[in-house]
Amino acid sequence: MRNNPALFTDLYELTMAQAAWTHGQDKLEASFYLHFRDNPFNGGYAIACGAARVAEIVADFKIEQDDIDYLATLPATSDGKLFSPEFLQALADITLSVDIDCVSEGTAVFAHEPILRVTGPFCQCLLLETALLNALNFETLIATKAARICMAASGPVAEFGARRAQGLDGAVSASRAAIVGGCASTSNILAAKLYDLPVSGTHSHAWVMAAASELEAFRRFVEVFPQRPTLLVDTYDTIGGIKNAIIVGHEMQQRGQQLGSVRIDSGDLAWLSLKAREMLDAAGLEYVQVVASNDLDENTITSLLTEQTSRIDAWGVGTRLACAYNQPALGGVYKLSAIREPGQPDFRPVIKVSDQIQKSTLPGLLAIRRYFDTDGLMAGDMIFDLQNPPHTDLITDPFNPLRQKDLGGLEHDEVLQPLARAGRVISPPPAALKARENTLRNLERLSPSIKRLLNPHSYPVGLEATLLQQRDELLGAVRAPGQDDMV
Repeated sequence: MRNNPALFTDLYELTMAQAAWTHGQDKLEASFYLHFRDNPFNGGYAIACGAARVAEIVADFKIEQDDIDYLATLPATSDGKLFSPEFLQALADITLSVDIDCVSEGTAVFAHEPILRVTGPFCQCLLLETALLNALNFETLIATKAARICMAASGPVAEFGARRAQGLDGAVSASRAAIVGGCASTSNILAAKLYDLPVSGTHSHAWVMAAASELEAFRRFVEVFPQRPTLLVDTYDTIGGIKNAIIVGHEMQQRGQQLGSVRIDSGDLAWLSLKAREMLDAAGLEYVQVVASNDLDENTITSLLTEQTSRIDAWGVGTRLACAYNQPALGGVYKLSAIREPGQPDFRPVIKVSDQIQKSTLPGLLAIRRYFDTDGLMAGDMIFDLQNPPHTDLITDPFNPLRQKDLGGLEHDEVLQPLARAGRVISPPPAALKARENTLRNLERLSPSIKRLLNPHSYPVGLEATLLQQRDELLGAVRAPGQDDMV
């Protein structure tokens, strides 16, 4: 796919842009915010990822002449062309000038709070919507899945889901996001090259099947790769494969080398790992690790370690990580929250109302303040309007006004950080390995009750008092007295 993201947008963004341009609304400034409505995987949190891709989108954004030529060919639903030549010329003249504030990669984030804010010309905000949603929705989903898997595992997790990921670009994005979420390495060479990721891998069953015997295959492989190699032992019979690996391990010892690990990719992983550990220890190869793979995820790994008392040292996770098994999408949305008319000093807050209160939006230039208790754990997040800075530390649940929490006296940080100003990236996100360090720090500061896989506790996210009042006033203005809401 071409690197230029300018046409990575939905048609209605362009039709809205033409309508706005025709009526002079392209002179409006707007503020949009991106949030998701439910924590993924029925969990208590998400790990933000995708800011690096957002920076790429901003840096590479340019509407080329061949883009204009293509748009000029699109037919209207009746006669004529969909876009006017005058609008297309205006489109060609766009130089990106938006401001973008985004949550740093590796930060724990929660449902209903803004994880990105875009402020600038209305039409530019529209054109960016699809690409920004794609970047943050997918990569946050994968980073969160990786964090859950890595927390469940007792040792390093290698990601190798490229062959079953959703397309080439999806595979690359998934590999990077998996590292941000906590994985130790990836098998994806292209992702490793592009984003300086650690790589790992072994041989496949085909290597063993192509040799005269499994033992010969093992010997030939370690001859070429003697630096603590991994041998896949389940091509024919796993116990027999472990025996052959032990033979090769002893031969390597005699040469002053060490076998690194044996990998089990099928069968009863718990029982086979116990047998492998027993056989390796009895053979004096206590240092050789046992690696397991085969459709693993956080729930299977938890079962293997707790209920089944396996002896697995490291993990290879593919399909269920790269494809975000059991939740195909994060469901993040991008909503208008404020408008500024030409010549006006302030933004006017706006709101979308829905019969489902969770789908109603928040008004204003939205930001997040995160509070920490005396033990350094996250205590709660306040959503507020930058035009009305907080004057109290009380937060109120946006969907239940009876649920409140006073965060007064606690230390706090601002969560949204500047990424772009006037269309230029001013704070490039850190590399994936640095973002992984941020993930680990964030998870350490998150209560175990929020991190548990089953029925996690709800993290406090609430509205600052002025924002709550502002939202309720706008709701009241839309829902006029006497309006028949009950059908």
